[in-house]
Amino acid sequence: MSDVLTGIYNAVDPFRPLEPGDPAYVNCEAERGDANVLLDLGPEILRSNRYTCQLYSGHRGAGKSTELLRLKADLEAKGCFVVYFAAVGDDGDIDAQDVQYTDILLACTRHLLEELQNADPAPLISWFKERGKALYDIGQTQVVMESLNVKTLAAQFAEITASIRAIPSQRSKIRDLVNPHTMTLVKALNEFIADAKAKLPQGKTHLVVIADNLDRIVPITDDHGRSNHDEIFLDRSDQLKGLDCHLIYTVPISMVYSSRANDLKDIYGVPNLLPMIMVQTPAGERYPQGFARLQEILLRRIQPILPEVVLDRDIFEGAAVLEQVCLASGGHVRELLLLIKEALNRTTALPIPTRAMRRAIAETQDTYRRTVEKGQWAVLARVAQDRRIDNDEDHRDLLFRRCLLEYRYFDDTDKLQCWYDIHPLIKSLPEFQTATAELQP
Repeated sequence: MSDVLTGIYNAVDPFRPLEPGDPAYVNCEAERGDANVLLDLGPEILRSNRYTCQLYSGHRGAGKSTELLRLKADLEAKGCFVVYFAAVGDDGDIDAQDVQYTDILLACTRHLLEELQNADPAPLISWFKERGKALYDIGQTQVVMESLNVKTLAAQFAEITASIRAIPSQRSKIRDLVNPHTMTLVKALNEFIADAKAKLPQGKTHLVVIADNLDRIVPITDDHGRSNHDEIFLDRSDQLKGLDCHLIYTVPISMVYSSRANDLKDIYGVPNLLPMIMVQTPAGERYPQGFARLQEILLRRIQPILPEVVLDRDIFEGAAVLEQVCLASGGHVRELLLLIKEALNRTTALPIPTRAMRRAIAETQDTYRRTVEKGQWAVLARVAQDRRIDNDEDHRDLLFRRCLLEYRYFDDTDKLQCWYDIHPLIKSLPEFQTATAELQP
């Protein structure tokens, strides 16, 4: 039984995006308002006569990385050479708590060098050599400049991004050195890209860069009310769009719902968004199709370990517990998997004891209670009542922290409906119930 528990524990790992073709993948397009990354982002790249730059957003943990990896495979099958990298994360180049545009540019440079080994790196070597003395002085390079090639240069950029991420004392020094020269870096990178495109493998006609996980960048507002999101995606948009290839960046959901949303649209086009899997209707009724999808997600992950598994018999102590955990997730895939993983930590034999499942839910619920600030309970109560959000800082902050969730569906007239609800785990908290009571006339 311990081997089975260990297998299931790893099968529900919420931080591992699924690779294309993974049998655990479940198509939830219909329950997400017909969101389909292959159609939402792919045709713009394949049909356009110019280089494109698109934004992709959604709640953290909703499944964007899995969808972008699907898009990567689809584009590669249709003649594209795709450079995908997770810019933020355990293995990423960027610290989500402190990000500047320069960090993103350096990360793009590193990954293009690593993926395009046949291209002539001379323009980038020249740029690097011009910064070489200053980099050496701050201990950022020990490489003999004359020995640089594409591999050693890629390693140098990897070392730079690692220092920016992990060593705060070096972070500002490197940025101060590179910031005045980002335009010349973009120019050198585009010369490298031009040579790379001429040497792409046979049958490849487009170069695409996908920078994932930038939606995790924590919003920081300065004394003038401008955020680091504004600085990166708006003030530096010319540079973000400046590479001579097709680009896709993930963007924080709070940015999509900020007062700068129209500016984003004018610069990049309408950002594509991956909503939650709908488990309830706007009227609060159970949505059977959404529940079926969540159960299918669990089945697909568990069946390789328990081929004949019946969820409400073998994994949970009855259908009521299975429904409770699906509802508690709010249709958020990572939340669903985290809840089950947490319950498994308190389990020595299957099915998971109901008490262990309820304990996992209660502890996650307490995390959300601590996430909400004092003045935001009334905001949550109004959203729960009206199913809509306002364009202000409180709503953006609650979206970013997943206290507010977005859902989409098509009505009987095929009109897209977007609606919002608070995270289900917040609804039974005393603070929320008090705020709800105060809204009543």
